[in-house]
Amino acid sequence: MAGKQAAVFSPRLTRRGFAHLLGAGAGAALLAPQVAARGWEERLALRATGRLVPAKLLPKDPTGLILLNSNENPYGPSPAALEAMVEAHSVAMRYPNYWADQLQEKLAEFHEVEPEMVVVTCGSQEVLKLAAQAFLGPGKRLVVAEPTFEAIVYYGKQTGAEVVKVPVTADYRHDLEVTAQAAQERPGLVYLCNPNNPTGRAEPHVAVEKFLARIPGESVVLADEAYLHYVDAPDYQSLLGAVKAGKNVVVTRTFSKIYGMAGLRLGYGLARKDLMERMRPHQVIESWNVMACAAALASLDDEEWVNLNQERNRAARDYLVKAMAERGREVIPSETNFVCVSVPVPVPAAIEEFREEGISIGREFARLPQHIRVSIGTPEEMEEFVKVYDKLFGVGRRLGPEQARTRPQGRRPRAGEPPLWARS
Repeated sequence: MAGKQAAVFSPRLTRRGFAHLLGAGAGAALLAPQVAARGWEERLALRATGRLVPAKLLPKDPTGLILLNSNENPYGPSPAALEAMVEAHSVAMRYPNYWADQLQEKLAEFHEVEPEMVVVTCGSQEVLKLAAQAFLGPGKRLVVAEPTFEAIVYYGKQTGAEVVKVPVTADYRHDLEVTAQAAQERPGLVYLCNPNNPTGRAEPHVAVEKFLARIPGESVVLADEAYLHYVDAPDYQSLLGAVKAGKNVVVTRTFSKIYGMAGLRLGYGLARKDLMERMRPHQVIESWNVMACAAALASLDDEEWVNLNQERNRAARDYLVKAMAERGREVIPSETNFVCVSVPVPVPAAIEEFREEGISIGREFARLPQHIRVSIGTPEEMEEFVKVYDKLFGVGRRLGPEQARTRPQGRRPRAGEPPLWARS
């Protein structure tokens, strides 16, 4: 089956092939499977009829807003996962312990570890919280990159630990040497988001292994691998091997990205038994739900869906990178389902302009004053993004540096918006 897929979904796609990539998985969109293969114009028309729930972040946002802001999988769960969720309605009145236990056993088998080395959580963020509460506190130090996914900083501060932020390098990588140095004092927790969010860069395994060797024995390394399924770099490797080798490493994974289950909130952690024993007491009792567990159990068996989403993402990402390069814009090399693109205006102004054109992109990030983060969507959504980009910044552009100086350099949070650390 893999060979057949490779023949159909080659990275060297023609424009026609790219335009039809969405149709390859028709029947799998979360809200409206029957429209997964339809064109952008038709999808907007369907939204207007009310047969497809309009994509809106907040009540005042425009109908049909293209969501390229939270690194979600636009294709949703696999058909098998959707079917499993429908079947799970028959047990919705039951508490989810049995299904979470099943998932724990299956994840252990899937990763070839003992069940006691797995914790099933409400999204991978709960693993971050458990690690912070287990391994941090007053007198301890949390070391993170800047920028990186900020939830761990929020949870670290709650424990009273000192937070040390290490700026990324000039090529937007983790500064592993400085991070290791910072971890020597008041050892606690070292957070390694690899690939990193928001830069999209993945660290080579050889460099990470040298980094681990320099971390003091009292510290725990928390490896966030939310985006590992999207990595193409041959020198990348998960730190699951370090967990199996008995090192002070906690690996966190999620069903939100490649499996398309962001709204279901399910993740898990992998670690040595004694580390797990320190983390488990901090978990919310029964923080999972039957629907999510059923979908996850089905997803783990659906390798074809993972392969398909990898190919879709790669093709759409390559299209966007090529389009931006043709326009002379810097794109940070990405091994994820998002890219950071440079813009000729301050980022807050670009965010507002894109929103006015019906596209929501990522927020402003530390040390990325001239880059917007764009999640990889469907082929139609990527083409629409490029179209709007040209409207705003191309020949005869509507918005340039001079106009941007008069526009707001930021905005107050809208009512109901989550805090910054909670935004992917």
